[in-house]
Amino acid sequence: MILPRIRQLDEGAVNRIAAGEVVERPASAVKELVENALDAQSTRVQVDISDGGRTLIRVTDDGHGIAAADLPLALSRHATSKIDGSDLLNVHSFGFRGEALPSLGAVGRLTITSRATGSDGAAMIHVSGGRIDPPKPAALRAGTVVELRDLFHATPARLKFLKTERSETMAVTDTIKRLAMAEPGVSFILRDTSDGGDRVVFRADAAATLADRLATVLGRDFAANALAIDAERDGVRLTGHAGLPTYSRGNAVHQYLFVNGRPVRDKMLTGALRGAYMDVLSKDRHPVAVLFVTCDPTMVDCNVHPAKTEVRFRDAGIVRGLIVSGLRHALAGAGHRASTTVAKATLGAMTPERPASPVYQMDRPSLGARAASYAAQRPEMPGFAERSARMEHPVQERASETPAESMPLGAARAQMHENWILAQTETGMIIVDAHAAHERLVYEKLKAQMRDHGIRAQALLIPEVMEVGSMAERLLDLDLSKLGLVLEGFGPGTVAVRETPAILGNCSAKALVQDLIEELEDDDDADPLSLQSRLDAILSRMACHGSVRTGRRMTAPEMNALLREMEATPHSGQCNHGRPTYVELQLSDIERLFGRS
Repeated sequence: MILPRIRQLDEGAVNRIAAGEVVERPASAVKELVENALDAQSTRVQVDISDGGRTLIRVTDDGHGIAAADLPLALSRHATSKIDGSDLLNVHSFGFRGEALPSLGAVGRLTITSRATGSDGAAMIHVSGGRIDPPKPAALRAGTVVELRDLFHATPARLKFLKTERSETMAVTDTIKRLAMAEPGVSFILRDTSDGGDRVVFRADAAATLADRLATVLGRDFAANALAIDAERDGVRLTGHAGLPTYSRGNAVHQYLFVNGRPVRDKMLTGALRGAYMDVLSKDRHPVAVLFVTCDPTMVDCNVHPAKTEVRFRDAGIVRGLIVSGLRHALAGAGHRASTTVAKATLGAMTPERPASPVYQMDRPSLGARAASYAAQRPEMPGFAERSARMEHPVQERASETPAESMPLGAARAQMHENWILAQTETGMIIVDAHAAHERLVYEKLKAQMRDHGIRAQALLIPEVMEVGSMAERLLDLDLSKLGLVLEGFGPGTVAVRETPAILGNCSAKALVQDLIEELEDDDDADPLSLQSRLDAILSRMACHGSVRTGRRMTAPEMNALLREMEATPHSGQCNHGRPTYVELQLSDIERLFGRS
């Protein structure tokens, strides 16, 4: 048997292996090059790509540049100007390993042209497949231009694993957007030059504030429906903006997390973000958020992932708790506020479609014909034209009281189909889902009672006996008495319900227990953060049984009382599943629906 010999790999093979870790796709190369530009104190970064970054990636910046004598060293592995190597935890820059440029030069054709601040001229160096040419003079006014052509030409097998040109372009765009959010004061331009074109894919001019930059990157809707976050605990600070629960998405791609200014994709941080919204969103919805965690660099290790997209905190519990508590405090402070996009979607659904063919003047009735038509259609009812068609409020308000119309949710005017409350405000109208709104109010009351002294229970005259099979033991082990629900064993696989929460009134004990069983079965597939989150999920199920049912007629005082309670209750803008409890339509929007604007 011949033993295998251990041999030292050559420099080119080492660089290609390193490139496999650092450069996964064109977006990875763009990330490394743009981060270098930001570390060079650039105020303007332009990225040009062709064919999704396969054939060309060019990054141009106005930073301090690289001295001509340092260009060959910049293409050596682990050569960097950002750290001295004495402390790998005290890192204040995006890059610090010195791996990006030699890795890119090993798998593509890389050209660097740079002019250092204060130097007499620029210099250029070229490397292809790991072979470095000597530097030579070049023409450049300031900054650095890094051009990478034919990515993976030295490792063509890697090209087979790339996605379509459109997918790769989207990945590059997402990378630029994340870095643009990390550096609001820097201008970013992304251009697609495929097939000789010059299409601007993304542009963000330097912004004075983070809010202005987020409005550019994520849109005005996010800016209008996001809450400012600013919390601090034990030397860790959390800032940023988080969307309202009703401004949620069907996936988690719109969650942007940063640690000391570095974009990361960390499971612990995303888990904490989801935990903060657990009480206001269903499991299939995801919040939109841009969060910045800032702490002493020695409290976090950013050298645990080849692409530096994951981090490890010295005390992850502090960071997780800060995210959950900071976001929940901000959401509670939003009160009954709901997303403005709900009203836009409603208006969009109500807007009639445009006619397929234009209406010419000859097809329009004359003024005289219209006047005669209106006169013929006038109803023969005395005083009809002078009276209002709205339902007047039956309760007379005192002179000292604030008019109900001036309240945020206005005054109730009618109830439609035994559920929908129509309220009038000073600037428009409100449509309220009475069942969803009351469900949230009951849920918040249940949580408050449990937090203070436990939920009050009411004894059943005749205990409800039901078979629950294998779930009997689990139900009895939970100790649901603090939730106002008292269960006792009544034989194998059977429980007896002796008390139910008083706030739920005359509810079906059997249906209540069945919902709890379903919640516990769902919980097996979830990631239970704590016992409190499980109890909150159970309370959410209970609240549905104690809320106003669709089909129940409400009096005007009841409807107005519900509106006033919504105004005073946190999270009342969305139900327990994250759906909106009301839609607000401005008077100008209503007039536009009828063509009056």
